[in-house]
Amino acid sequence: MVSSTRYPLLTDSNVDDQDDPSIRLKISNDQYEQPVQGRKGGWKSAIHIIGVEVAERFAFAGTSGNLITYLTDVLGQSTARAAQNVNVWSGVATLLPLLGAIIADSYLGRFKTIIISSFIYVMGLVMLTLSVSTLIPLKFQYWVFFVSLYFVAIGEGGHKPCVQTFGAEQFDERIPEEKKEKSSFFNWWYFGLCSGTMVGMLVVFYIQENVGWMIGFGLPALAMAVALVMFLIGSGFYRSHVPKGSPLVRILQVFVAAYHKRHLCVSKDGVLLYEEENRDDAGLASKGWILPPTNQLKCLDKAAIKDKMDTASHMKNDWRLCSVTQVEEVKLLRLVPIWLSCLSFAIVQAQGGTFFTKQGSSMDRTLVHDFRIPSASLQVITGLTIIPAVVIYDRILVPIARNWTGTQSGITMLQRIGIGIFFAALSMGVAALVEARRVQVAMQYGLIDQPNITVPMSVCWLLPQYVIAGFADVFTIVGLQEFFYDQMPDEMKSIGAAVYLSIMGVGSFLSSLIISVVKFTSSKNGDEWLRDNLNRAHLDNYYWLLVGLCTLGLGVHIAVSRCYSYKKTVVDSLTNQL
Repeated sequence: MVSSTRYPLLTDSNVDDQDDPSIRLKISNDQYEQPVQGRKGGWKSAIHIIGVEVAERFAFAGTSGNLITYLTDVLGQSTARAAQNVNVWSGVATLLPLLGAIIADSYLGRFKTIIISSFIYVMGLVMLTLSVSTLIPLKFQYWVFFVSLYFVAIGEGGHKPCVQTFGAEQFDERIPEEKKEKSSFFNWWYFGLCSGTMVGMLVVFYIQENVGWMIGFGLPALAMAVALVMFLIGSGFYRSHVPKGSPLVRILQVFVAAYHKRHLCVSKDGVLLYEEENRDDAGLASKGWILPPTNQLKCLDKAAIKDKMDTASHMKNDWRLCSVTQVEEVKLLRLVPIWLSCLSFAIVQAQGGTFFTKQGSSMDRTLVHDFRIPSASLQVITGLTIIPAVVIYDRILVPIARNWTGTQSGITMLQRIGIGIFFAALSMGVAALVEARRVQVAMQYGLIDQPNITVPMSVCWLLPQYVIAGFADVFTIVGLQEFFYDQMPDEMKSIGAAVYLSIMGVGSFLSSLIISVVKFTSSKNGDEWLRDNLNRAHLDNYYWLLVGLCTLGLGVHIAVSRCYSYKKTVVDSLTNQL
């Protein structure tokens, strides 16, 4: 048995069946309301939650993926203006999860937040359906449409950061088998996400363009209602986390305590640093975990120095003395450079639902027997790529890489993210080459000034850029999801999911800003890159600009990744020995 002196949070009372080689850790004050090995949680509840996500992604993809077509063809907006509106809405929808995560982690809990946000989500989709019907007077339809969209964004803000975290929470990291299954969960989670997205795009987009927008928006509303019912049905199987107050207060306490003791010095070996004795109030230690002191941001270690005033006091002042674990949780601010290095990827990803769609709408979309695929449905190719790629990555590449690197996940999370950023830059380069070819064909057939005439070039030319974008998502999106979940403090897991989403949100806003800057600067020369007539535009130049940004982002990501130290816990070290 491992010495309990070396690991003070591990005692004989914490070990179930010491003679059993497959030791299981069991802590009485668990964050769950039942024992770790109880009947709740695990794959039986996680699979159910993945099913909820499939239905929700069907609803969201069916609503958001074809917005640019509705804005340009029905509401009459210009291509650039519509792209900006889509990007701003997408940005809001992916930044609101930060607020939803704080509410979930601090006050309501994830279970209640998911239920409340789902009701708002359904209400927004029902309003959206009514806004395109004859039930709403024509003069009000425009405003009801956009108000409904932002209700959907609010629902997404509460739903998105909690569902994935809630699913991952069904696996206990103290159990080696479940910790391994949790890593696999993120791959299969993304598999389900892409399945729902793909079906939504195939079915809903076709209905929107060939049957009608009312039914096209009504189906997502129905799917979201089904997701809510599915979630409620499975409520008896879930492990639930009880919120313990705002984690932001714990962060602020570290800064205040470090400021009070700014004149003190930290010993090199960290012996004088304070660790929480009462695990019930000790953040990560409430699960039996402690974070050892690290060499980064050592100025914050002063918050854990126990001075004479702390020793003389009979009651600990949380604003003067913090535990090492609490300080290390705050040191996760070092995630910020990683966050910044991934923004270029998010900017590139925003193009799939905007300019990629308009690019395809000008090409020959006839497949067989006069069947024309909606240009927005081309995004399905990304999903079709992701689904087999996730399986291949999880079942083939990871075991091979694990034998080579010795890392449980095959490659590190940051390496996985970096590979995805490379693929994102590659997809933009391919898109630029295809666009240059499309304009060349338009010139050959004398269609340069006839933007409404289909260019005699098959839409299949766009497949490579969508396929490569799918590979980028498999590496970067899944990598970001796992990275921010894994590295965040326990009380901030939902915020970790929201932080990943905020990358996509800020990327959408930056994409909108770049569009404005490009339009302004290029129009000065009378040769606008993003004009409505794509045959006269220079969309390929815009794509090459994004290649440059993505390459720069990859360089920054490699640099900051080399300096990053992953979060470690005592239980992690113990598990390796067991």
